[in-house]
Amino acid sequence: MAKDKCPDCPKCLPGWLVQFGDLMSLLLTFFILLLSMAVMDKKKVEEYFDIMRKAMGFIDASTDVQTQSDKYSTKTSTSSEDSIDSTDDAMDEAVQEVNEVINQMNDNTSEEEEQIQIEKGKNEFTLDIPSTIMFEEGQYILSNPNAKRFIAKVARVIRTLPQSYNIEIVGHTSASMYKNDTIPRDNWDLSALRSIEVVKELIKNRIDPAVLKVSAYASYHPKSEMAADNRRVEMRFFTDNKQDDILAEESFFDRLE
Repeated sequence: MAKDKCPDCPKCLPGWLVQFGDLMSLLLTFFILLLSMAVMDKKKVEEYFDIMRKAMGFIDASTDVQTQSDKYSTKTSTSSEDSIDSTDDAMDEAVQEVNEVINQMNDNTSEEEEQIQIEKGKNEFTLDIPSTIMFEEGQYILSNPNAKRFIAKVARVIRTLPQSYNIEIVGHTSASMYKNDTIPRDNWDLSALRSIEVVKELIKNRIDPAVLKVSAYASYHPKSEMAADNRRVEMRFFTDNKQDDILAEESFFDRLE
């Protein structure tokens, strides 16, 4: 007896659908097998999502910047911080040694207005030297033996500093109407030539010329209203290796709020 054939009707599923379902089941089994064989590193996955949130600006606004910096810092940033700390330690030691040299120099000066001062800032420190200690009035030739010995002692300390430090010698004058037919002709010449003279003396004491810089402001960067305070030469020690954390700055997404 012949079997009854299933009559064609709209309720029957198309023939290809069964094969398609089998294919999807096999693919699902295949991916489950791959997943079971894979080794999932939870820490790396979390770091990946943290980096993506950081890159897209999805940072919790309720968390302060320092906490965010600590959270998203990597081994590279940690090593950079260690490098900065070591540089700061070297700078602190240099400041202490220069302070001893300054105290010795100040002991030899009688007037209080001729005292050398040191100012420490972030990643830099500056020696404020009254020009009367180094130069005669209206002159730019460094002929004072005590001034030369002072520069030599400072140069000895400079040679112990990290190579990342640069040195800027800045000349200043008072607001007096200094005019002359020969060089120095005015306060601009005087402040510039004094800076150059100090730089040359540092070079004589084996300081690398590549780290030296000369600046002159004449009377246009006064320190105070007293003329004696403004006649000075500054020795500024600074570093260009500034490690700025991107999280320390206001992001574009923060400004949209």
